[in-house]
Amino acid sequence: MSTATGGLSLYKGKTHTLNTGQRIPAIGLGTFQDPDEQEASVYTALKCGYRHIDTAHNYGTENKVANGIKRSGISRQEVFLTTKLWCNAHHPDDVEPALDESLRDLDTDYVDLYLMHYPCSFKRGPDLLPFGPDGKMITEPTHFADTWKAMEKLLGTGKTRAIGVSNFSKLELEQILRHGTVVPAVHQTELHPYLQQKDFVDWHAENDIRIIQFSPCGNLNQFYRDVGWAKDIAKMTRLIDHPTLLKVAQKHDRSPVQIALAWGIQSGRCVIPKSTIEWQIRENLEAEKITLDEEDMEAIATMDQKARFNDPSSDFGYKLYVGLDGAAP
Repeated sequence: MSTATGGLSLYKGKTHTLNTGQRIPAIGLGTFQDPDEQEASVYTALKCGYRHIDTAHNYGTENKVANGIKRSGISRQEVFLTTKLWCNAHHPDDVEPALDESLRDLDTDYVDLYLMHYPCSFKRGPDLLPFGPDGKMITEPTHFADTWKAMEKLLGTGKTRAIGVSNFSKLELEQILRHGTVVPAVHQTELHPYLQQKDFVDWHAENDIRIIQFSPCGNLNQFYRDVGWAKDIAKMTRLIDHPTLLKVAQKHDRSPVQIALAWGIQSGRCVIPKSTIEWQIRENLEAEKITLDEEDMEAIATMDQKARFNDPSSDFGYKLYVGLDGAAP
């Protein structure tokens, strides 16, 4: 795959604009979990019309994503490709080599967006999760602001066209703005009708940072009930089974998953649902064609439970999401 100066010139789907001027498709395919199925899912998604693929070094899916893109026959410049820097490579000297490794796995010379996956730093080295003999994470003193400054330098290399963060709190983002020289183009964070975070969302708009919603269907993924740090709240009624979402879905003759996705897209955010099943991949993409009216949006607003399902603070040895809705006390 080769670098091109253009991007998404043929794409007719709904897009948002980043503070870099780039267009980013409003809906993308997430590739977390099921690594052996991701080549096929990326291929299927691109053939169905997706042009936004999200991956990460620690997912173990970057090479599968590369194979899926090649199989599809879609040119590299027509795919918005995101990957992420993992916590064991936060030292400034490790940032560019980590991106280089991802580029090799992705078989491309650039990504459209490179995100710092979490603000916490783990021990430098090859172990993605360097737990010590006591079972606790071995952390590293590098501050995320220094990692960010190293990421800023990547913009001059042509290896990424934009940089951003993921899983940050407002306090942490404010430190990025204070100590850095580049405003993050994107913050990828958990957001769905059970975790609406209106004030935090408004803050992003004020600072021209685009939100990409991960887990846009909340606790639909069984992962949140099975993982070692799972919270009891993950066992609440699945988002897609909530009566309000079901009512709005029935009104539009759509699925509750599609309504949850449409809610995010219509609010000016990107959504990256994951699926390896063809009919679901196709159905998810149709969400961008749904228009919710004011009554629908007001109804969905009542669903907010401040329910945060993704919080590996206990495993990571770092208190995440401080000050945000749904954060652990």
